[in-house]
Amino acid sequence: MTTRNVEIVEVGPRDGLQSEPGVVATATKVEFIERLIDAGIRRIEVTSFVNPKKVPQMADAEQVLAALNKRADVRYVGLVLNRKGFDRAVAAGCNEIGMAVVASDTFNRRNQGVSTEESVAAWLEIAREAHAAGVRPQVTLGASFGCPFEGEMPVERVIEVARRVAEGNPYEIAFADTIGVGVPAQVTELLGRAREALPGVRLRCHFHNTRNTGMANAYAALEAGVSALDSSAGGIGGCPFAPSATGNIPTEDLAYMLARSGVRTGVDLDKLVATGLWLQEALGRPVPGMLIKAGIFPKPVQQAA
Repeated sequence: MTTRNVEIVEVGPRDGLQSEPGVVATATKVEFIERLIDAGIRRIEVTSFVNPKKVPQMADAEQVLAALNKRADVRYVGLVLNRKGFDRAVAAGCNEIGMAVVASDTFNRRNQGVSTEESVAAWLEIAREAHAAGVRPQVTLGASFGCPFEGEMPVERVIEVARRVAEGNPYEIAFADTIGVGVPAQVTELLGRAREALPGVRLRCHFHNTRNTGMANAYAALEAGVSALDSSAGGIGGCPFAPSATGNIPTEDLAYMLARSGVRTGVDLDKLVATGLWLQEALGRPVPGMLIKAGIFPKPVQQAA
């Protein structure tokens, strides 16, 4: 077995909590992020800078950033959809911004109020400003594996949008299965095409487990050579603007699979499980993750007295 490294990008504080029916307290969000950092996560999507009327769960973005004990070795990622959001993220202290562009024009209009091409133009401006400000820009292509409004998403369309956003010299391009319809064969094909079209560009994937294919897709992406994978502690989250798009792949489940596959992630699995259990208590309900229910295998050997 060849040992390799893959970065886990934690999206629970943003993608996870934005789909909660109620608003989680700022102090709880801060403790959530600090627990993830203590577990070894070094890249966290901490919040989004979007219209608080549309996503009230993220209305305290600035307050969350202000309350964190920032570390030089952690990337605090803010999701933005336009220039206004970018300016807020930089002012709040994010050292990395993620922009979302949806491959489906219909979904992009539903999600962001503009066409895909308009979002690409906004991204190119934001990427330029981010580079000038010393903030690391990356971009995610939503609905890369299927759209709730347009149906199947042609690979050619996704690659076309990827080529366009690559003009902004992003740190990384991520392909997202926003509604959880993808299967491993699609992942293999899309990433293979992306490597041909975008030589040298770092690739990341973001999977939802809506139809129970998320972990299989993550493994297919690993085999295809991605540099990073998104996940959410406990498997919470989804997209509030996509019908039935619930459930990211759980961070602790992903870390377990990677560890047992000989992949280094730098995370502490015991602390991730503890964070998942804490999250259940904080939210007052069970979370979808499986490892916090089944436990880590193999169990530590008990020392004889």
